[in-house]
Amino acid sequence: QFEGLRVLGEPGAFAARYAASGADELLYFDSVASLYGRNQLTRLIEATSAEAFVPLTVGGGIGNVEMATEILRTGADKLAVNTAALRCPPLINALAAKFGSQAVCLSVEAKRVNGGWEAMTEGGRIPSGRSVLTWIAEAVERGAGEVLVTSVDCDGTRSGPDLDLIAAIGAIDVPVPFVYCGGIRLQDVEKVARHTDGMAVGAALHYGDCTIADIKAKLAATQTIRIDIV
Repeated sequence: QFEGLRVLGEPGAFAARYAASGADELLYFDSVASLYGRNQLTRLIEATSAEAFVPLTVGGGIGNVEMATEILRTGADKLAVNTAALRCPPLINALAAKFGSQAVCLSVEAKRVNGGWEAMTEGGRIPSGRSVLTWIAEAVERGAGEVLVTSVDCDGTRSGPDLDLIAAIGAIDVPVPFVYCGGIRLQDVEKVARHTDGMAVGAALHYGDCTIADIKAKLAATQTIRIDIV
């Protein structure tokens, strides 16, 4: 739930293990980048891209084209934007124009508020006043080529995903890939796969509740077998 973060080990080692185990993509987020106005993942990106030959999406503090250029130059394949984009939506247009929509991933931190979901900023701490559903529609229209939605309420809990949130986003028929993150357990992956284009799994893998092979076996009978690691 974006609180009580715990150190689990060296992220590069986790990334290498997951890449070797069959992850389809890796997600790196600098969790305090927006707070301090910079992303400090460049060395980690360089090391990971040299060893893990799967697509790498990087987020955290990306607030302008210059910073995005540096992130991509060091080995990232896609940029995940949240706080800066909510503060200045034309950033999405600028990034898409410079790098192409395929390189721009809208990262949405969704929190339940008054029967709906509000988009949060600063690592799930600050309300934006924007509805998740209307924000996704606007961001895609501006050029975002993928949408990653993380449930703040379910994040890290390993107690199940927010299926209502997944269904609500599915109902607006997002015309770009939609990836869900938050609370996913092995027994949940089939339900998530029915209404998304991919799933990002963190805690359940980090703590050894399941493996990528376990997840892919569960998904073998469905259309979606893409697994991202966050």
